[in-house]
Amino acid sequence: MGFFDIFKSKKTSEQPSPENVEQQQQELDAGLEKTKQGFFSKLTRAVAGRSTVDADVLDDLEEVLITSDVGVDTTVKIIERIEQRVARDKYINSTELQGILRDEIALLMEEAEGSRENFGLDVKEGEPYVVMVVGVNGAGKTTTIGKLAAQLTKAGKKVYIGAADTFRAAAIDQLGVWAERAGATMIRQEMGSDPASVAYDTLKSAVANGADVVLIDTAGRLHNKIGLMNELTKIRNVMAKVIPSAPHEVMLVLDGSTGQNAFEQARQFTQATQVTSLAITKLDGTAKGGVVIGISDQFKVPVRYIGIGEGIDQLRIFDRHEFVRALFGDQK
Repeated sequence: MGFFDIFKSKKTSEQPSPENVEQQQQELDAGLEKTKQGFFSKLTRAVAGRSTVDADVLDDLEEVLITSDVGVDTTVKIIERIEQRVARDKYINSTELQGILRDEIALLMEEAEGSRENFGLDVKEGEPYVVMVVGVNGAGKTTTIGKLAAQLTKAGKKVYIGAADTFRAAAIDQLGVWAERAGATMIRQEMGSDPASVAYDTLKSAVANGADVVLIDTAGRLHNKIGLMNELTKIRNVMAKVIPSAPHEVMLVLDGSTGQNAFEQARQFTQATQVTSLAITKLDGTAKGGVVIGISDQFKVPVRYIGIGEGIDQLRIFDRHEFVRALFGDQK
């Protein structure tokens, strides 16, 4: 069973009730409401009074997508696909544009998530599954670790947390609060200690005590690419001395409310280390949820989780089908 699987269900024999599924869909809808409203208000203005999908409509649609933080490259790809459909089908009414756009975005995200295999989802019996969590300060990295730990311990997993962001005392203290709330064990050293040393001690303790999952926090500084790369590489190498296959996953946490800045952060971290999954936070307070589409497409790294609220259960496993449905509604 993989990390994704053990996180997704508390009991393998237990299926969510229809009431729970409906509640989760309503929470997702509410969490993405600002993005949906901003996107559709722009889309409505773009096609107002137009009867066909012509060059002017496509130009306006391009502007809608770019200003919705989908990103230039991904926007160009979507527009080219719609142009091909318009050329193939000869006549497409502007009222059909929403459905076509929905189809193309869903297909694009499917291609992005399927373009790379899932990393590190095969948890071996008796060996802790190690997740190294990276991201800039303020992106929600510590909170994401805390929520993951809480949900995993609730699912019956023994979780260890390594406080390897040793440059900020506040980060260590905040992580300690989350660890206590989650019922997880946190390994820490003094502020200013070697982050790799903390990671090493965490894995040694996790192995000795039969932990199921280890979450390693790292410093969120983009001081420079070389420094970042060296620091993360050192942490990875030290962990591999304890568990040769560690880390099994490198999760990059991005603040969805920062829009285009999230693209730059993704670019920096994917250059500095092998990022294998994404968690995109704070989508409930922003109209910039289009970043999920663009980042998924541009970096070909699967989005594993999205944050749609402050509650522990509002860090949600990302489902691209649910995401597109929440943006566009239930229409086919």
